[in-house]
Amino acid sequence: MNAVPQLFFDAASLGGIYAMAALGIALIFGVMNLVNFAHGEYIAFCVFALIVPSSDAVAVMFLGKAPAILLIPVLLALGALIAVASEYVVFRQLRNANPVAMMISSFALGFVIQNTLLAVYGSRPKAISLWPDLNTPVSVAGASVPLLQLIVIITTLLVVSALALLLKKTRVGLEMRAAAENFTMARLLGVRANVVITGAFALSGALAAAVAMIMVTQTGVADVRMGGQIMLVAFIATVVGGLGSLPGAVAAGFLIGAISVVLQAALPLEARPFRDAFLYTLVVVILLVRPQGLFASASAKPRV
Repeated sequence: MNAVPQLFFDAASLGGIYAMAALGIALIFGVMNLVNFAHGEYIAFCVFALIVPSSDAVAVMFLGKAPAILLIPVLLALGALIAVASEYVVFRQLRNANPVAMMISSFALGFVIQNTLLAVYGSRPKAISLWPDLNTPVSVAGASVPLLQLIVIITTLLVVSALALLLKKTRVGLEMRAAAENFTMARLLGVRANVVITGAFALSGALAAAVAMIMVTQTGVADVRMGGQIMLVAFIATVVGGLGSLPGAVAAGFLIGAISVVLQAALPLEARPFRDAFLYTLVVVILLVRPQGLFASASAKPRV
């Protein structure tokens, strides 16, 4: 087995997951100056939507029995729906509030979703089998790569390309870009605030659903708290990339995924349990050197 191609595919796959999650966070921050900490709970919600409520350790499939051609758009729509609903019920009422109050409300919303899932499904992680054949390894460039990894890499590139076209070629995309630069000025110039914010939340929720499908296929486990770790890493990627920068969030997601995989391979066996400590130390060093983020413009002010 060739180690370099193996590391490349592992890094690109993990980075793709982080990039999609970070992109969902950056979209909301760009138009509302809000870090939505409920994003991780959107991911868990979409996973549990696949199964029937039960206290058993083995999940009984509900939506998961549907064919992929139907299941994928339904889950993407479900993710978009919960995100748009949370914007309408919670964040729309707080648009004129202090940003700190909005951030705290996102924490509160996350706790509401998480505890609702706990009440309905119980606290025990559940074994779930979604497209197990996608974990079958295939040989690519001398590396043994699960088919799912290739799908993640290709899907991430397609999502980023489609979003780039949306932002550059459509009116809603242009309004989102204008809002990300200066939301107040964009509204004065006729940008439709409700359309822009609703569209950003819908895209963010759909990205959360995509991450949910990837995670549950990889791990085979549905856990109420499964979105917490990915939310943390995605938030760090958003900050490292430059808050409000969509390309920066994607690039930083891939970068963190690559560093994580390289550290896992390069560290001695006894040091590997402390991989995240090395990773986050490097993040601190990056932000000390460039507090506005790696991919923000040099003139941008630090936003953290």
